[in-house]
Amino acid sequence: MTTGTRTAVHFGAGNIGRGFVGLLLHEAGYEVVFADVAAPLIDALAAADSYTVHEVGQGAQDHEVTAFRAVNSAQDEDGVVAEVAAADVVTCAVGPTVLKFIAPVIARGLVARDADAAPLAVMACENAINATDRLREFIVAALPEEQRDAALAKAVFANTAVDRIVPQQPADGGLDVTVETYFEWAIDRTPFGGDEPEIPGAHYVDGLAASIERKLFTVNTGHATVAYHGFLAGADKISDAIAIPAVRSALESVLAETSDLLVRRHELDPEVHRSYVQAIIGRFENPHLPDTVTRVGRQPLRKLSRDERFVSPAAALAEDGTEPTALLDAMGAALRFDVADDEQSVELQQLLRSDRSDADVVTEITGLAAEHPLHAAFADRVRATRS
Repeated sequence: MTTGTRTAVHFGAGNIGRGFVGLLLHEAGYEVVFADVAAPLIDALAAADSYTVHEVGQGAQDHEVTAFRAVNSAQDEDGVVAEVAAADVVTCAVGPTVLKFIAPVIARGLVARDADAAPLAVMACENAINATDRLREFIVAALPEEQRDAALAKAVFANTAVDRIVPQQPADGGLDVTVETYFEWAIDRTPFGGDEPEIPGAHYVDGLAASIERKLFTVNTGHATVAYHGFLAGADKISDAIAIPAVRSALESVLAETSDLLVRRHELDPEVHRSYVQAIIGRFENPHLPDTVTRVGRQPLRKLSRDERFVSPAAALAEDGTEPTALLDAMGAALRFDVADDEQSVELQQLLRSDRSDADVVTEITGLAAEHPLHAAFADRVRATRS
């Protein structure tokens, strides 16, 4: 993209930011600037010369990350704006609900960017469909109308699909991050017109819909299924949960339903997809990943929302005339995810205990209209949970 030192600004210095996206950008030769609102984390990064990403599993290696900087985006917004204005790449791993908060900073950076500079590559690395499109919408909304076209001309927005399990880290782990060996970062190449950023750890594809949905409806749907059923079975770790025959059976049934949808919708090779599913199940079984059902199951309201891992495939199957029983059962298990230190879990339980009708609760959680073919079936699960 540019000559000399290449810079990547990454919003979100948490475990995924440091252990996945930041690592791959570092290994691609970028100087990574981490931007985050968590002062202790940013202060620790600013004071450190390096941190280590520890892989676990077959072929595991340790990777040292150096030559990074850190900026507190709450205390030094102008500093982050200046970094964005001068960067080659902007990425984020902040969670879909936080995109609207980082968008104004990126918008200001685009306004301040030299019009003669190469276009800034903006890529949201979130567990959500077309997250970069969503981020772009927030950026557009944040730009003054008279500056909008000129600012947007200074950027290229590309959707991505990311996949790496980064479990809950030990309290005394410091900046180091433990991750699984497997990872995938797929980027839609079409917006770049042949001038894609050089990121050897990523791979570029022509159109991303199949990659995003394959990952979301297999990895994320499957992971959450194990978490919610495992939670009800009393398991602690994901690897322990999947070893319970009833949980394993529920997972296989869910992935059979999502596989049916994916193979038909994207014309996937059934045997190739079946191998992919088995590989994903193998990742959940990895005993070296200290991942817990409470971490994977957190934020149940987001996971049960309209465009997420359960409702999106279940709604599509229902619209095709198929009742997605296993997906509905997993959604029913999610309703029973009662964890006191998870804000959305508390909110969900309060909603279920409210005097609102079952139908209203379904619409509130899923965003589905009452006439949608999935609505009544999920209302049955809500009713059973409340009884």
